Amino acid sequence: MSLARGKRTQAEPLTVRLLREGIMESLHQVHAALCDERGRLLAVAGDGETTTFARSSFKPFQALVVAMTGTLEQFGLGERDLAVMCSSHRGQIEATRQVFHILWQADIDPTQLQCPVPAGRQSPLEHGCSGKHAGMLAVCAKYGWPRSTYLHRQHPVQELILSQVGELLGVPGAEFIAVHDDCGAPTYLLQLHQLAALYGRMATGQHLGLEQITRAMTQQAVLVAGAGSFDTELMHLTQGTLVSKAGAEGVQCLANLETGMGLAIRVLDGAKRAKYATAIHLLHQLGWISPSVRERLAERFVQLGAYLRLEVQGELSLL
Repeated sequence: MSLARGKRTQAEPLTVRLLREGIMESLHQVHAALCDERGRLLAVAGDGETTTFARSSFKPFQALVVAMTGTLEQFGLGERDLAVMCSSHRGQIEATRQVFHILWQADIDPTQLQCPVPAGRQSPLEHGCSGKHAGMLAVCAKYGWPRSTYLHRQHPVQELILSQVGELLGVPGAEFIAVHDDCGAPTYLLQLHQLAALYGRMATGQHLGLEQITRAMTQQAVLVAGAGSFDTELMHLTQGTLVSKAGAEGVQCLANLETGMGLAIRVLDGAKRAKYATAIHLLHQLGWISPSVRERLAERFVQLGAYLRLEVQGELSLL
């Protein structure tokens, strides 16, 4: 692992340049944080204390409530069900059928899903967050909790999710600022190093529920995002070594199951293309991917066409 050494808790941010035939057309600024399994901040680019809404990168920790309450066993749910609960799918048949399987097993009518029906689609099952919602409803079914209000911040399922995350971070759940994500479920404002710390905890293999989730995500990677997506392709190419989960507005989180480290990335202008290019750049810098994997990913996510490519400048600074 080759990193620039420094003593600051802040460092120069990374920059991502969009080059058109070698001439810069656009510029993105990126912050990143690297934490170990104990939540210690090891390295940073930009400001590790910058805040961001966790968005879909939070889904594995929302699914944790399913793994830790015996809901999987209660309804005969398996690895594929847990993977789609962590998913940001695109409404593909394989994913929507798996979400329906969760609801069927728990005797929940699909009309009880409160995620929106995507434009041009016919059912909330086709929303990219339907798996997360199905998992929350399954927990409600197990405990007999109200289903009509499962998205309310004070609902028992949301309070349980937040208490588990607070326990992982050593912070009272009540301290987190909650807002509604686009799907209607609560998401939380976290510091970048807190997101990295959560993924570091995921990487240890010492937490039973998180170990179930990492196994589900890596073994059923196509359900996590879909063929051709960054998360799915990275997890396939690294053969279960890395967990990858994107969030909207420039958030990307990764866990290395071999080193017990978590990496969180935030593109300040929210550009999806910049976070993928940054992830590839930092994964190579950290030695988490081989040159061949880097090349395969770069063909799709760095070289954007015959005339366009992305160039990432900067590195993580050790603290």
